[in-house]
Amino acid sequence: MKKPQTVESLENLGRIRLSKNFFFRDFLYSEVANFYGKPNIPDNPDLAIEVGKRLCEELLEPLQATFGRITIRSGYRSKELNLFCNEKGHNCGKDNAASHTWDELHEGKMGAMACIVVNWYLDRYEQTGDFRPLAWWIHDRLPYSSMYFFPMLCAFNIGWYEQPSKRIDSYIPPKGCLTKPGMDNHTGNHSEWYEDFPNLVST
Repeated sequence: MKKPQTVESLENLGRIRLSKNFFFRDFLYSEVANFYGKPNIPDNPDLAIEVGKRLCEELLEPLQATFGRITIRSGYRSKELNLFCNEKGHNCGKDNAASHTWDELHEGKMGAMACIVVNWYLDRYEQTGDFRPLAWWIHDRLPYSSMYFFPMLCAFNIGWYEQPSKRIDSYIPPKGCLTKPGMDNHTGNHSEWYEDFPNLVST
């Protein structure tokens, strides 16, 4: 598929079903793009579709099947929009290849990322301020590459990558790296953190 150059071709891209419950259009909205009138269109739609399917099928669908509806805060971000967002100081990393910029490789590897809210967890988070039960539940069950948690709504970036790093970081206290390969807490069972969580629903 060529880069969309018309409204019709962009609509057709948005209609592509990435998984049972997610379409490409679900990931195209951007407040920065909307406010500044900047397009958010992939240069390489085929690559974006391929990695978007992996993100949705392997991570987002199991989360939604288990916890109910998840909210997508941010999804795909074109290289041009991401750079513009970074230059404007709007919380976009300078290089998001194979993360929010799905259609660009990082060191020859494919990846995709979305920032989501697990709505089921919001009430608990508002009472405890603790992101770790949800983080450990995902860590023990899903093939994520990275997660980064944010204080507002306990939203977090979750990424699929063909060479996963299995690392969790947070801006929520305790800030910094919760786990990564080589840390004592990286392997083993963390079920004491989420004893009353639902069981993973296979999709």
